[in-house]
Amino acid sequence: MDNYIGIMSGTSLDGIDAVLVETDGERIRLLERTTAPFEPGLRDRLLALAGGGAVSARQWGELDAELGRAYAGVVLQLLAGSGRQAADIRAIGCHGQTVWHQPDGPLPFSLQLGDGNRLAAETGITTVNDFRRKDMALGGQGAPLVPAFHRQVLGGTDRVRLVVNIGGIANITVLAPDTPVLGYDVGPGNMLMDLWCRRHTGQPFDRGAALARRGRVSPALLARLLAEPWLALPAPKSTGRELFNESWLDHRLAGDEAVADVQATLAEFTATAIAREAQQWPAGELLVCGGGGHNPLLLERLAAQLPGWRVDTTNAAGVDMDAMEAMAFAWLAHQTLHGLAGNLPAVTGARRPAILGAIHPPG
Repeated sequence: MDNYIGIMSGTSLDGIDAVLVETDGERIRLLERTTAPFEPGLRDRLLALAGGGAVSARQWGELDAELGRAYAGVVLQLLAGSGRQAADIRAIGCHGQTVWHQPDGPLPFSLQLGDGNRLAAETGITTVNDFRRKDMALGGQGAPLVPAFHRQVLGGTDRVRLVVNIGGIANITVLAPDTPVLGYDVGPGNMLMDLWCRRHTGQPFDRGAALARRGRVSPALLARLLAEPWLALPAPKSTGRELFNESWLDHRLAGDEAVADVQATLAEFTATAIAREAQQWPAGELLVCGGGGHNPLLLERLAAQLPGWRVDTTNAAGVDMDAMEAMAFAWLAHQTLHGLAGNLPAVTGARRPAILGAIHPPG
């Protein structure tokens, strides 16, 4: 088995996750992981860009280079902590930072920043990035890509197992006996909760759901949130900040809601959107990964809305919930270098399986 590094920074923009794994494509073992926060100024610029803010070509290029350098710094930090050298690593799989995802319309595209050339040059390790656009060129959504990895590490179950990644956006993977793998975005995960908490408390997220627990769910607001037409679209589907953003939320507020009540309602919105999808299947197991796995209120509300289901995190199944997505992109790098498909057409809607990603040698 070879060593690979995976890097993930998601739509929540809460930091850069990096993992060191050992894999042969069939088996995968987590050896080391680290997380680094974004430099505040960089995070603010990325948020503005993802929110549709105008930038010049120069600013765009500088952000791409700055992210590549930031990713390289996290890789070097990971190597130092593990005692390994660049020569010990076969490749880096880097998702990059999504700044715009437009899977529908006459010209679908998805843009991730983080210069793979710079990352390869500054670490001395072959880097694979740009995983989404080949799938989109084949008519797919370009997302989610992680269900193929979920199948690899959590498949083979004898009952329905749903893997729900709750990052900025929530996405679901359906692993069921004698059924092709299904997966799609469900709607907002932590994104709106984080936005509201940051606006009213200055904190990046609602730690321990403390703010939400002080409030009460507003049935009227919850109904307006759940009336979003995108939620009723059939899969394959994917989404991001382009839809679920500050403006989207503000247009659904009456303006007289208490801050804590809105926070509680946003948590209920995320839980309800996920539970509605789960309820389409016979009761089984729902395993949460991503930052949402640290929100006790979300887990409680999922369990309350899904009686008969076992609701837990992927830790209970032996896969670190905080490392899952970064591990997936390390595994996808392995797939790319071995000429193996990384997408699941039944998930993304692409016309065929495809080798994903662009390869950047270090020399």
